[in-house]
Amino acid sequence: MRILVVEDDPTLSQIMQRSLADAGHHVDLAGTAEQANYLWRILELDAVLLDLSLPDGHGLNVLREARARGDGTPVLVLTARNRTEERIAGLDAGADDYLGKPFELAEVEARLRALVRRRLDLHDQARVGRLLLDRRARRVFLDGDTLDLPAREFEVLWELMTPPGRVVSKAILSDKLSGFDDALGANALEAFVSRLRKKLLGSGAGIRTLRGLGYLMETEEALPAAPTLNETGRKP
Repeated sequence: MRILVVEDDPTLSQIMQRSLADAGHHVDLAGTAEQANYLWRILELDAVLLDLSLPDGHGLNVLREARARGDGTPVLVLTARNRTEERIAGLDAGADDYLGKPFELAEVEARLRALVRRRLDLHDQARVGRLLLDRRARRVFLDGDTLDLPAREFEVLWELMTPPGRVVSKAILSDKLSGFDDALGANALEAFVSRLRKKLLGSGAGIRTLRGLGYLMETEEALPAAPTLNETGRKP
């Protein structure tokens, strides 16, 4: 997942960034309301961790602006303001969940998974052909055996199977796999997809390219047949 952490305490934000990155997520940081508004507008995010006490404004105002422009990104509010009336205000402003400080990082990640599952109507596991993605374990299995993939290829597979059967544009896929200062170009993305395709051969799952739209994960039976060549080596 690509997660925006909005937190003005640099020590806490760095701890959360390391923890979430170690769990395989892409993390962007914002320490002010202005930064949060900007990054929230330009990034394709899966979730936002939002502190309420920011040096240049209130976190709920950032949330209200996002909801007002129709942004439905799941939001988990993290704050020391944990009184009942404050939780109600946060939920009324559009927050999806609320967690008081101090908190356990493992619980933060579990709540994030739950929020994204609810938004996309997902289960912890997704299957295409003989391929199984276990989101909780962050592992891929082929016929019950672990399929080891490099990090970027795993993220491509994760996005295409979250959920399977949806078209993911190249722009969104590139943005999800990029750091804020490390954009993933079209050629690099196509190379990751090409390598992943080869590793999925015989798995019953494959990746279809929809010209002008993006990529789609589906069963091998649903994929278009590869063109045959005649004796001259040309397409008939």
